[in-house]
Parts: sequence; C-alpha cells; structure tokens
Amino acid sequence: MPACLSSPAYGLGLRSVYFQQILDSSPPVDWFEIISENFMVQGGKALYYLDAIAERYPVVMHGVSLSIGGPHALDPEYLNQLKRLADRVRPAWISDHLCWSRGDAHQLHDLLPLPYTEESLRYVAARVQKVQDLLQRPLVLENVSSYVRNAEDTFSEWEFLDLLSRQSGCELLLDINNVYVSSRNHGFDPLTFIHGLPANNIRQIHLAGHSDYGDYVIDTHDQPVCDPVWALYQQTLEHLGPVATLLERDDHFPPFEELLAELQKARELGGHAMARRQACA
Repeated sequence: MPACLSSPAYGLGLRSVYFQQILDSSPPVDWFEIISENFMVQGGKALYYLDAIAERYPVVMHGVSLSIGGPHALDPEYLNQLKRLADRVRPAWISDHLCWSRGDAHQLHDLLPLPYTEESLRYVAARVQKVQDLLQRPLVLENVSSYVRNAEDTFSEWEFLDLLSRQSGCELLLDINNVYVSSRNHGFDPLTFIHGLPANNIRQIHLAGHSDYGDYVIDTHDQPVCDPVWALYQQTLEHLGPVATLLERDDHFPPFEELLAELQKARELGGHAMARRQACA
C-alpha cells in the first residue's frame, strides 16, 4: 500500500461519484484525500473502493468532526475509529480543521471559528497533543473560512495558527480558497495571512471554489477555482516552495475529465511558480 508522498505532488479529493472511473482508468493523479468520516464503517462498498484505490495511490485522511476547539471533551469513540481507519489506510498524514463543530450532544455540521485568545491557544494546544499522542503522529490542521469575528480576539488567525503549531507540534493545511474567502469577508491582505504562517510547518495546500455574492463570499467547494485564487496560489508557492496540493470538489460534480484538467492547471501554475522562485533565488 503506497503511503509515501513527496512534494511537489498534485492530488484530488476522493469522492464516490468517481470511484469506478478511477479504478478503470488509473488517472494521472499523484494522491487522493479521503473524508475520514465517510469510511468509518465496518465494511461495504466504500471500504472496498478505498482499499482498491489505496493499493495504487498514496492516501491522506481529512476529517470534519474532530472539533478540536469545541467546548466538549474529545470524543474517545470517534478518536478510536479514526485510529482504526488510519491503521487500515496507513495515510501519509491525518488532517482536520482548526474549529469547533460539535456541542455536548450533536454535530452542528459546520466548521465554526474559534476566539483567538491566549486561553483558547492553551486549550487547543493541550487537546492537539492528546490527539497526537493517540495517533502517534502530528495532526495537520486547516484554516477555515469565516464570516464573523470574535470581539475578544487578541491574535489574528495567522498569528494563532503560528503559535499553535509551534507550541503543540501540529502541522498546517493551508487552504488558499479559505484565506481568500476570509480576506474578502474581513478586509485583510491574504498575503499577510500566508506570510504570517511558519513556512516549514505547512504540510499541504487545498484549492477549491466558492460562491461570490459581491458583498460577501461563501466557501461552497462546488465551483471551479477562480482566477484570484489561482493567482494567490502561485504567489504562495513562490513564497513557500513546493507543497503537496489538493483540488477539492464537494458538490456539483463535473465530468472527471474536467477535474483532471483543473488539476493539470495547478501543476502548470505550480511549475511556473517554482521557476520564478528559482530565478529570484
């Protein structure tokens, strides 16, 4: 089962609508990322396809239900299921979101931002370390899109991510689309966000589309990547160097060939960015 994954590498989110086509055609994709919760089952079609695809491609696990910043205790059953899936898949890494998504009893099915305070930093760092002790590997945390700010914030989001990574040992998943969406909603320079992160701790990049309503932007993952996000992606790679890049699509699924063409665009723009980076070195 191939688990090794080096950069630059260009991957796709593994979605059920494309399972059979992937097995039939062995597309030129370097790796796939799964939504962990979709495969926390005892058997059936989902695991059959996952096992078959993981025999051919490196796989990364990406969760949406950890709720690392939530007010509740970490869910031991969820963590045990995550560990069992990791033992089965042997992923290159495991990621989730810097957010809270669950109350004491129910999943809210949304990725809600945290207050960026000293108290929150200590709280989340301790929880990250508990998860990492169980998984026996660094946890990779993604920046989320946001639409409101907490009045008690004492850090920017990028300052909080930087400090959390340094204090807990977690790594970062930099979602370029989420940075763009939040920058539009809150009026900050997206490059200030990106340059404020610890470059050596960024494990992965996400690219995705969103819905633009003029006065505000919503992260929907159901559109192609737009030109401003492509431009920000190039600038990011010129700053960071090669980072494993994943293209996400979660709704309005196009023909698979269209996703492959969009992934090829990421490869080409990444190549141009690396050439410019080397020329300026």
